[in-house]
Amino acid sequence: MGIGDLFRRFRGQPAAVVAEGSDLFDEDFLRRLNSLALASRRAFAGQRRGERRGKKRGSGVAFADHRAYVPGDDIRFLDVASYERLGKLLIRLYEEDEDRSLFVLLDCSASMGFGDGAKMRLGRRLAAALGYVGLVGLDRVSVVGLSDGRGVRLPPTRGKQRIFRLLRFLDGLRAEGTTDLAAALVPFALREKRRGVAVLITDLFDPHGFQAGIDVLRFNRFEPCVIQLFDEREAAVDLWGDVRAVDVETGEGLDVTVTTSVLEGLAQRNGERRQEAARYCVARGVPFFAVSVQQPFDEVVLGVLRRGGLLG
Repeated sequence: MGIGDLFRRFRGQPAAVVAEGSDLFDEDFLRRLNSLALASRRAFAGQRRGERRGKKRGSGVAFADHRAYVPGDDIRFLDVASYERLGKLLIRLYEEDEDRSLFVLLDCSASMGFGDGAKMRLGRRLAAALGYVGLVGLDRVSVVGLSDGRGVRLPPTRGKQRIFRLLRFLDGLRAEGTTDLAAALVPFALREKRRGVAVLITDLFDPHGFQAGIDVLRFNRFEPCVIQLFDEREAAVDLWGDVRAVDVETGEGLDVTVTTSVLEGLAQRNGERRQEAARYCVARGVPFFAVSVQQPFDEVVLGVLRRGGLLG
């Protein structure tokens, strides 16, 4: 059953698909999701999806290593060739096949709704696209909305027929509250017993430091990937002279005099923040993407899938 067939089943029942009045996940968007999923499968042709080879040692089909025989081991796994060659009793170890878990972690703090909310719209659509590609590949997919130091969670689900459940969840998320990625991700990491790929979609405007949130995922043995969203218009505000700047998350105000040099400094600082985040992630082997809301959506999704090695 394709996404078109699924959509036809729900035609005339918009509330069953997403919240009424949503302009995010219409029929055109669902078609694009299907096209992106097909494109990702072509990009990763020949690679296994759904049941991926894990690092767990067991009695699967792929040879992993040897270890010395100890009384009580299953003699069926004795390596006879090694015994004839080395005179040692060795047990053959194999890698067990495990299905992979995909966690899409979406920053839902107020800064993501800056201006016309373009970052939040793109974030929700990216979460939908990555989630759908994961569902098509038979991954276990879970989505978490992060705000105010806590997470609102869509429990793990699998199978592409669950896409509408995922879309309904995403459509209900709003950009509000404050950012504390580490505080929100610690309970997430403690609650989740399974490990897997954790895609963090955020603008990285975290007064506590974005590094702490990324490290929560790293130190708890997830495979993090960071997608930093930014809007070029954030550094091109149409203001001049004496103004009062108000933090959209805390409500704190600051009196400033906007001049050309101030605007240039703001643009430079935004660029430096992205470079700082990129250096931090690259140095730790974490895939990192800086994504402008002005980039074409399909280009962004396929770029993340291909260059990040995700979901393949």
